[in-house]
Amino acid sequence: MPTPPKGPTRRAALSTLAGGAIGAASLPLWARYTHAQTAEPIRIGFQVHRTGIGAAYGRWYDRTTQAAVKLINESGGINGRPVEIVAEDDGTDPKRGAEVVEKFATQHKCDIGFGTLFSHVVIGSAPRAGELKLPYFVVSEGHHVASGMLNRYTLQPGITDVKSQVKAMAPFVASNLGKKVTMVFPDFAFGHDHRDFFTAAIEEQGGQVLEHIAIPPAETSFTRYFPKIPRETEVVYHVMVGPAVLTFVKELGEFFGPSRPEMFGFIDSLEAVAIDSPGLEFLEGTYFWEGMPRHAQPDQSEHDKFYREQVGVDARGASVTDPSDISTYAHMFGCWETLYTVKAGMEAAGYRGPADRPALIEAVEAMTDIPQSREHPQGAKIFNGKTHQVFGHQYISRVEGGKLVKVHTTSIEDTLYPDEVDYTTQPL
Repeated sequence: MPTPPKGPTRRAALSTLAGGAIGAASLPLWARYTHAQTAEPIRIGFQVHRTGIGAAYGRWYDRTTQAAVKLINESGGINGRPVEIVAEDDGTDPKRGAEVVEKFATQHKCDIGFGTLFSHVVIGSAPRAGELKLPYFVVSEGHHVASGMLNRYTLQPGITDVKSQVKAMAPFVASNLGKKVTMVFPDFAFGHDHRDFFTAAIEEQGGQVLEHIAIPPAETSFTRYFPKIPRETEVVYHVMVGPAVLTFVKELGEFFGPSRPEMFGFIDSLEAVAIDSPGLEFLEGTYFWEGMPRHAQPDQSEHDKFYREQVGVDARGASVTDPSDISTYAHMFGCWETLYTVKAGMEAAGYRGPADRPALIEAVEAMTDIPQSREHPQGAKIFNGKTHQVFGHQYISRVEGGKLVKVHTTSIEDTLYPDEVDYTTQPL
């Protein structure tokens, strides 16, 4: 059995998550840190994809992280201590990722590591975090955390994983678009998760994947792959990542011309790309999964409105200072929400320094229901402390008049699946 966590873990953590974290901003700066046992900042090592195929995500992960930390510090920091972000570029590369984790622990003396997105980088970095006993909060989507592949020091409490996403999407696809599917996906761990889990999910709905088309993630031209799509395909399921996503979607449209099957994409195929870009007119009437709706919806929550204002994003998901700079809105909320989860965990654990890292892990493991709030604007969630994975609502949008219009919201229950690991049984 794991050692009982220090302090009122569950109650304190959930109280912090429920709200009140922003209220201290009304205090003068000198008063916000008077109760801290030390003036030393809490140092968060931010593993950011500044370069490589994840650079567009990294840019917006950085902006979101800086906005959240600014608010946290204006509200008194964490346990009365300011938060300092120590950023290192991992080049979206697994080997460099592990080196960055090492630097956080040994050179920068960070309290935790945070922020990684691309699954192959997470998989390359997490083992070193476990060896160094550095809590590693990833903002990825791969199933690697909940599968048991990693270790007790790696957690994903701010964004859902592919397995839960596709489990919730498959019934909509089968009921509304078709059951004979061809999948196009990137040829690395994230894409393999889509391949494996959507194939199983659509088969449960009486459907079939006719063809799996795996594309190298650094590919820049895609036309030669599309003839592999069988003629009897009713639905093209596409998810692509990297700097060439606009080329991918344009070439997909050119291949089909005026006649196309139904299309269901993960918004990854168009993250950081405007939906109404020239050449994308064929997307009218197609569907996308979104982790958080990029375009503000008629039923927009106060929490989404506040979050957009803080990260500098307009109602269409673009930078308020540059309409051509499109955000990675379906993913970057995970940085904001993860940082507030870290704050709640540290405050529940009475975190003072590296000696309290085990207590921090246990405090986060004790979390369960997370209500929607300014701290969690994407929606309510359930955290599974055994698998270190959060579960939440998913959104399906349809392209209508060059706008992403939300047409379906899943329940959290739609996304749940049986546990595959219990990290709490592993030593800290």
